[in-house]
Amino acid sequence: MRPRTIPPLQALPKPVQEAFLAQGVEEAHPPGTRFLEQGGVPVQALYLVLEGEVALLDGEREVGVLGAGEFFGFPSLLTGEPPAFSVVAKTPVRLLRFPEAAFRRLLAHPEAARFFGQGLAERVRLRALPELSLFAPVGRLVRRAPVFIAPEAPVQEAARRMREEGISSLLVASDPPGILTDRDLRNRVLAEGLPPSTPVAAVMTAPLFALPADTPLYEAVAAMVERGIHHLPLTEGTRIVGLLTHTDLLLHQAQSPLLLLRRIERLELTRYSAEVAHLVEGLFQKGLEALEIGRVVASLNDALIRRLVKEGEAALGPPPTPYSFMVFGSEGRREQALLTDQDNALVLGEGGHEAYFQALAERVVGGLLEAGIPECKGGYMATRWRMPLTDWIATFRRFMETPEPQALLESQIFFDFRGAAGELSLKPLEEAVLEGAKRGVFLYHLARASLAFHPPLGFLGRVRTEEGFVDLKRSALAPIVALARLYALLAGSAAKGTVERLRAAAEGGTLSREGAERLEEAFRFFFGLRLAHQLQAFREGKEIGNKVLWAALSPGERRRALEGFRAIQEVQESTASRFNLR
Repeated sequence: MRPRTIPPLQALPKPVQEAFLAQGVEEAHPPGTRFLEQGGVPVQALYLVLEGEVALLDGEREVGVLGAGEFFGFPSLLTGEPPAFSVVAKTPVRLLRFPEAAFRRLLAHPEAARFFGQGLAERVRLRALPELSLFAPVGRLVRRAPVFIAPEAPVQEAARRMREEGISSLLVASDPPGILTDRDLRNRVLAEGLPPSTPVAAVMTAPLFALPADTPLYEAVAAMVERGIHHLPLTEGTRIVGLLTHTDLLLHQAQSPLLLLRRIERLELTRYSAEVAHLVEGLFQKGLEALEIGRVVASLNDALIRRLVKEGEAALGPPPTPYSFMVFGSEGRREQALLTDQDNALVLGEGGHEAYFQALAERVVGGLLEAGIPECKGGYMATRWRMPLTDWIATFRRFMETPEPQALLESQIFFDFRGAAGELSLKPLEEAVLEGAKRGVFLYHLARASLAFHPPLGFLGRVRTEEGFVDLKRSALAPIVALARLYALLAGSAAKGTVERLRAAAEGGTLSREGAERLEEAFRFFFGLRLAHQLQAFREGKEIGNKVLWAALSPGERRRALEGFRAIQEVQESTASRFNLR
């Protein structure tokens, strides 16, 4: 067998093939040799069978056989988790063993990344576990009681416990409880040269982020993606009843956002948008609500920004002052869809470092462009918008104290800000916004801005179209977003998401509960309708946009759209009356 003729190598340029194969070490082993141990230490090499056969064992049950031309070890390399199967030689075997670094370089090529990603899903299916509904309680994935270790125990004992138990993390019986993972041992102990006697408490993560065991599976996945974590404690009351891992989710959800999250660090940028679109389609087909999908996409975009920032710092050197790479608009609200553009800025700890942060901004914005996220049409990007925190506070105060109607209309997306990368806290800016929101002149102009876009209702409540089309962004989503922003700030809430803002306004009494509920229902409907039509355009290779053909909607969709338009119109009329804007 000639290795360069097998997938994915045969699809790669000859120099890439040769560079990869040159790093392989040929080995010969007798029958019965165990290469990988189920639940053992994570794999550190990729194996290619040249001759003979190896068996995949789930416990003692043989679930698959690999022969010449097939790889093993890559699922553990991709997930960072212990092997899901033992791998044992059935016959005399000859193989090539490649270092992990060679495998990582191979993944930089889309053909190889796609091949091994598909291979991971196929190995997952060998476990013959049913794919749970995304709405099932996440606690159903718990397979064993959590394992605890004392905070004063040495890390050497912790590593031994992980090996004996076949697990990749331990909960720490501290107050509050903490967690120690195999990555912590590598990154905080070995990489830092700490001795084996180092107490667990010195390198653990605490306090824990945990979710109730009855949390729907989709919420658990979204939370793990949002925080970039791979272990999730589950609770019943105050008691921790289990520990969910990335591998547990992959075994039950082959198309998991967590897999893409892992790959973002090495994914070719030009593949990013297509990968996200395929993931979104899969989640949508499984019945996940569009707003939850938007939350997942925003978290993946955050991870991409963190990667680009990290690469920028590696090229430019350590930042001369703390900073925050700030996102706003739909990304700030975590309401991303297939069609989105960049809305970002840099907030600096101090001024005087223009050359460094100009270069950093150009690298990050350029990387996002390469990844398929277009420029903001209004120019709200870090390449133009970057200043010290004190200047940002002054700018926001100027928006709020002496607002110009048109300027406020264009810049109100700034009030959806949040930090996506960097160490600088944006809390002072948030406090300045809440303080400024108490001023009547700002709220008056913000109310006026919330009336800039109207639902397309004409005479007798009939829908007006433009050549048969309705723009869901301008006529439905944008008005609800603006109204939610206004009434949440009026209630003194720092909430960023539209649904959260509507609920905060209802709780704070600035918007009637009925009005808030009707707007929330409308927002969820219009957001989902837009996503469904964008996915259809994506499948058909057409331009992705915000417009839908009114006549093509079902009677039920038209009825719900009319109800949503009427809810917007009624709240806008109430707002105009309340702020004397007639």
